[in-house]
Formats: sequence, C-alpha cells, structure tokens
Amino acid sequence: MNARTDYNAIFAFYNPRDTMLRILSLLAAALLFSTPAFAHSFEGGGGFLTGFNHPVLGFDHLLAMLSVGILSTQLGGKAIWTVPAAFIAFMLFGGVLGLTEVHVPFVETGIALSVLLLGLAVAFDKKLPLLFAMAFVGVFAIFHGHAHGVEMPALASPILYAIGFMTGTAVIHLGGVMLGFMMQKISAQHKLVRASGAGIAAIGGYLLLAA
Repeated sequence: MNARTDYNAIFAFYNPRDTMLRILSLLAAALLFSTPAFAHSFEGGGGFLTGFNHPVLGFDHLLAMLSVGILSTQLGGKAIWTVPAAFIAFMLFGGVLGLTEVHVPFVETGIALSVLLLGLAVAFDKKLPLLFAMAFVGVFAIFHGHAHGVEMPALASPILYAIGFMTGTAVIHLGGVMLGFMMQKISAQHKLVRASGAGIAAIGGYLLLAA
C-alpha cells in the first residue's frame, strides 16, 4: 500500500468535515444554553490570568473575536494580521477608557451588535477594503475593551490585566484564523465558513434583543 492509499484510508476514517460540523454544533449548543450573565462571571485571579480569561470566558467576546479571525482569512493578504491587530489596538483604547471610568454609552448593545454584524460580514464573504475592515472591527473593539476595563477586579494590576485580555484576544483571533483556513480547505466555495458566519450572526441577533 503506497503513501497515497494510506492517506485516503485515513481520510475516509477521519473526515474533517464531519468533525468540524460536530465541533460547531457543540459550540452553538453551549452558546445557546448559556446566559448573558455568565459571559462576565469570572471573578478569580488578580492580574494577567483574570484579564486573559475575560474574553475567553465571555461568549459574546469570544464569538466576535473568532469572527474577526475568520474574516481576516476571507480577506487574505495583509488583512490576516492587520485586521486582528487593529481590533486589539482599539480594544486597548477602549480598555483604558473603562479603567479610567470614562463613560461609553451602549456598551453591551455595541458588543451584541458586533457579534451580529461581524457574523454577517463572514456570512456574506465580501472583499472589504483593508482600511475599511480595520475601522469596522476597530469601532466594535472599543466596546469590548471598555467592558474589559470596567470589570477589572479592584485588586488587579491594570498593566497585567490589560496584557492578559490582549493576549487572550490574540489567542482567540489566532483560533479564528486557523478555523477559517480549516473550513475553507474542507468546504467547497467556502460554504461552511459562510454558514458559521450566519450562525454567529443569529446568536448576535439574540444577544442584541437580550441586551
């Protein structure tokens, strides 16, 4: 049996398309049965880990940031790193506003709207101009950053906390990029990518109604 035959046998046994669908189904179920209150319920720690866990354990943050990573793969080229980098930069700005108690209106609504619109951007798969895409994600990043800032525990180190939520966000972006590339590889005409965007947008619509 040659190497090509071995690969085909393995692929027949382990179908990445089915595996991805199972993962997405489990993720969707977890999100649908989670309450918005849990999104910001993590209170442990006092610095880096607290900041890191805030976007990771917040499903609204998680979905929006995954969408940014997936969207960057759809745009391709420099967008793969500049779009996530723009999100992190604007998020840090929003975090400073939150930490210094500068009021930003409609933060929760803005976060929910980001899940909806970023999901739609992935679903429609349009080639947005790079600067527009960076500004698009940046506006929403301010809301996410402000939420991180105002919810910093009183005893946490602001610097370590900020490094933590930026690192957590970068990890989620990287996961979105990897997920986007994986779905593009296993789905003709990127249908799986677009379907995931539609699912994220649907959850964003629900979050927007609940905000």
